[in-house]
Amino acid sequence: MNYQAILESIQSELKDYNNTGKVATYIPELGKVDASKFGLHLNCINGNHYHLGASQERFSIQSISKVLSLAFALKLEGNKLWNRVDVEPSGDPFNSLVQLEYEKGIPRNPFINAGALVVSDILMSHLKNPKEDFLKYVRDIAGDQSIDYDTSVAASEMQHKYRNAALAHLMKDFKNINNDVDALLDFYFHQCAIAMSCQQLAQAFSIFLNYSKQDQSQQALAVPPMIAKRINALMLTCGFYDESGEFAFRVGLPGKSGVGGGIVALHPKHYSIAVWSPPLNDKGNSELGMKVLELFTSKTEISVF
Repeated sequence: MNYQAILESIQSELKDYNNTGKVATYIPELGKVDASKFGLHLNCINGNHYHLGASQERFSIQSISKVLSLAFALKLEGNKLWNRVDVEPSGDPFNSLVQLEYEKGIPRNPFINAGALVVSDILMSHLKNPKEDFLKYVRDIAGDQSIDYDTSVAASEMQHKYRNAALAHLMKDFKNINNDVDALLDFYFHQCAIAMSCQQLAQAFSIFLNYSKQDQSQQALAVPPMIAKRINALMLTCGFYDESGEFAFRVGLPGKSGVGGGIVALHPKHYSIAVWSPPLNDKGNSELGMKVLELFTSKTEISVF
């Protein structure tokens, strides 16, 4: 299949697309990003790569990091992790307090903010130097030691921490947070502030493609098949906040979005694909990114369904 021709046809089809999305401003540093930026990178298991636009420009991955932190935590904690966080879609905004109160401090899933905070708390309990160790993990799976935190974004998030602090304190009251809340928030915000390109994200998410890798160094980094299966299922049902059903309906792939405008999606045993367009729809997902991925699976006729 001529993937590059398909990508270029999508780009041509959308050149006059009326993007009604808006760049996130509740984290002031994110509001400074150029709304016209666009990049895409497709990473196939046969080793071929295809790209469009600013595919190598780095941006704040935000909630996409929640998938990587979950994979790392499961590697360290195993299935005990599921005693502290559920696996159900929330149907509520990603930073909702109401559901968490009702369900006695157990987050609905690891991809809403409360769930990601619990996963971060688990990592903190296992790691000697959480920020350094998590960054090393991301660098290793992406195969790029130059990946780093955007400290200005992390600082901006810390200055506007109040709702996440409320989530963490509420869960601590329910005995589901063990570490100091401010230290936990600092670690969590740094995860979200990792800056990566579409190319780096597509490579990092290849660990969830669930196939046997010939390169033994990469094989050691891949997650076990059962964990990959579970994380992919969570991405399909919970990866897009309260728009996860819409993404599954339109695109038909497991994936994860972030309010930095990035989306990563994958087809197990086939490919991983990352797209970046900063303007978000009213659910917090990249408006153009969702459209591009919908066209991609429609034109290739390759999805998980």
